[in-house]
Amino acid sequence: MWLDRLAGQTSVSPSSSQPGSRAYSPVPARRTPSGLGPYITSQQRPGLTPRSSSLSLASNDSSTSSLLASSRRAANGSALKQSTTAYGGPDPVKVLNQLLGGEATPSTDDAGTVITHEDLGLDFDFGGLTLSAFALSKASDEGSTEVHRPQSVEQYERDKTKFEDLHRSIRACDEVLSSVETNLTSFRNDLAAVSADIETLQARSTALNVRLENRKAVEKGLGPIVEEISVSPVVVSKIVDGHIDDAWIKALAEIDRRAAAHKKAAASASGKGLQDLGPLLEKLVQKATERIRDFLVAQIKALRSPQINAQIIQQNNFLRFKELYSFLHKHHAGLADEICLAYQNTMRWYYHNQFSRYETALKKIKLHALDKTDVLGNEDTSRKGTVLGSSKIAGPPHDAFNLGRRVELLRTKDHTALASYLAEEDASFHYLEVPFRNFNLALVDNATAEYTFLASFFSPALSYATISRNFTYIFEPTFALGQSLTKFLVSETYDALGLLLSVRLNQHNQFSLQRRKVPAADNYINGTAMLLWPRLQVVMDAHCESVRALTTALPTRPPARAELAKLSAAPHVTTQRFGQLVHGVLALSAEAGDDEPVVSSLRRLRAEIEAFLTKYSGQWGADRRKRERFLYNNYSLILTIISDTAGKLAVEEQEHFEGLKTAFQEAN
Repeated sequence: MWLDRLAGQTSVSPSSSQPGSRAYSPVPARRTPSGLGPYITSQQRPGLTPRSSSLSLASNDSSTSSLLASSRRAANGSALKQSTTAYGGPDPVKVLNQLLGGEATPSTDDAGTVITHEDLGLDFDFGGLTLSAFALSKASDEGSTEVHRPQSVEQYERDKTKFEDLHRSIRACDEVLSSVETNLTSFRNDLAAVSADIETLQARSTALNVRLENRKAVEKGLGPIVEEISVSPVVVSKIVDGHIDDAWIKALAEIDRRAAAHKKAAASASGKGLQDLGPLLEKLVQKATERIRDFLVAQIKALRSPQINAQIIQQNNFLRFKELYSFLHKHHAGLADEICLAYQNTMRWYYHNQFSRYETALKKIKLHALDKTDVLGNEDTSRKGTVLGSSKIAGPPHDAFNLGRRVELLRTKDHTALASYLAEEDASFHYLEVPFRNFNLALVDNATAEYTFLASFFSPALSYATISRNFTYIFEPTFALGQSLTKFLVSETYDALGLLLSVRLNQHNQFSLQRRKVPAADNYINGTAMLLWPRLQVVMDAHCESVRALTTALPTRPPARAELAKLSAAPHVTTQRFGQLVHGVLALSAEAGDDEPVVSSLRRLRAEIEAFLTKYSGQWGADRRKRERFLYNNYSLILTIISDTAGKLAVEEQEHFEGLKTAFQEAN
C-alpha cells in the first residue's frame, strides 16, 4: 500500500502543486529512452516558431479579438501555458538502500514532494515484478512524460539563452500583434469612412438621376424649339465660303427651312432666341442670294461663248443646282426676274444665231425646181433641176408625179438632222421636203430640250403659263426663221407631192411635240401648216385648171377618117400622170381624215380627168366599142397604179375606179 501511494504521487504533474507565477526550473532533465526532453508539452502553439509567427489579416472579428487577448496575456507573463511534466522520482538505487535499512534521505522534487519514513514503511505491490522492472514498466507506460533531471550550470546557461530568445520572439510577436491591432483598427475606421462616402455617393447619384430625368423631360419639350431657332456654324461657314456643290445646296435648304420656321415662329410668339436669330438668318439669306446671283450670271455668260453647247451647260450647271433659282425667287423675286430675263435674252440670241447659220447651210442644197409647167395638162413638160432660188442652172431629170422613194422620209427611224457642213458639201439634187425636214427636225429637238429645261429649272417658282410665255419669247425669232424658210421653199413650187410630204412631216412634228408634252410650239406648227395647205390647194387647183384647159382644147367635131385611123385606144399620157399623182396622194394619206383639203382637191381633179377622158373618147364618134375600150383602158390603168395603196381614202378611190372599169368592161 505504501508503494501504491508513492506511485500515485509520482504520477501527479509537478505543475499542479506550483503556483501560477512560478517559472520553469532551469535544471536540465534526464532524457528518457524515447529521446524526449525533460519536458513534454501537452499543448503547443501550432505553426509558431520561437522567432516567427504566421498571422492572418483576413480572419474574422472573433479570431482577431482572441488573438489580441492572447497577445495581451503574453505581455503580462500569464499567457504562456505551462507544459505538463511527469515526475520521474529519486534515484531508485538510493530508494533501495533506504528500503534495505540505510539512512533515509529526504528528496525534494520539482513538484515539492518529500519522501518520509512513513512512505518507506508502506507495503508496495509491484505485481510480481522487481523494482527495476516495475520502474521500467511505469516509464514505458508514461512514454510521453518527461523525467526531471538535475541540470548543471552550463546546461542552465545554454537553456537560458534559448529562453531569452524565446522571450524576445514572444515580445516581437506582441509588437507585431499590436501593430496588426492598430492596422485593423485603422482599417475598420477606413471602412467606416468608405461606407459613409458610398452612402454619400449613392445619395448624389440618386439626385443626379433625378436631375437627368428632369433634364431629359425639359430637353424633349425644348429640343424642337431650340432646333428651330439655331443654325449650325458648319452651315454658316459653308454658305459664306464654301464652293457651290451638292453640300452647298443642302446647306441652302437648311437655311431656307430655318428662315421659314423663324418667320412662322416670329409671327406667333416672341422671345430672346428668336430675336437673336433673326439678324443672323437675314444676313445668311442675303449672302446666299448674292452668291446665287454671281453663279447664275457666270453660267449665263458662258452660254455666249463661241462654239459652246448650251445643253451641256444646262444639264451640268443649271439643272444640277435648280434649287438655286427657287430660293432666289422666294427671297428676292425682283432679282430672280432679272436673272430669268437675262437668260431669255441670251438663249434668244443663241438659238437665232445657230439656226440662222443652219438655214444658210440648208439653202445651199441643190433642189429640183418644179414650176407651172409641171402640171397634168402640160403635155410638153420641161424637166429641169436648179439650185434653190435660181432657175438658170439645169439639173438632172425629175418626175413631178411619181412619189417613188421620197416616202422614205416619213418611214425612216433616223431622227437626226443633217449637219451644217454636210449640207454645204452635198452636191446631189433633192426635193423641197429634204431641207424642210432637216430644219424642222432640228428645231423641234431644240425646242423640246429648251422647254423641258425651262419647266424643270424655273418651276415651281414660275407657273407653266409663264414658262410657256418665256419659251415663246426665246424661240420667237427662230420660229420666224423657220416659217421664212418654209415660205421660201413652197412659195413658187408646183410640187404637189413635195408639199403634201411637208404637210405630213409637219404633222409628225406636231405628234412628237404632243408626246413630249411641249405645247408651247403649237403655234409654230399651226403657222407652218397654214403655209403648206393653201399652197397645196393652189397646186391642186393648177392641175385641175390644166386638165380643164386640155379638155377645152379638144376638138368638138370628130376628126377625118384619115386622122381617126391614127387614134389609139391606149391610155393617154395624162392618165398615166394622174394615176401616179393619185397614187402618191393616197400613199401619203393612209391615215388622213375626210376633212382634209386634199380630199376635196383630189375629187375635183378626178372629175376633171373623167371629163377629159370622156370628151377625148368622143373623137371615135359613132364607134362606141372603141370609145368604151379607150375609157376601159384608162380606168384600168389608174386602178392598177393605185391598187397597192391603203387607207380609207384609197379604198374609196379604188372602189370608184373599179366601178368605172367594170361598167366599161361589160359594155365592151
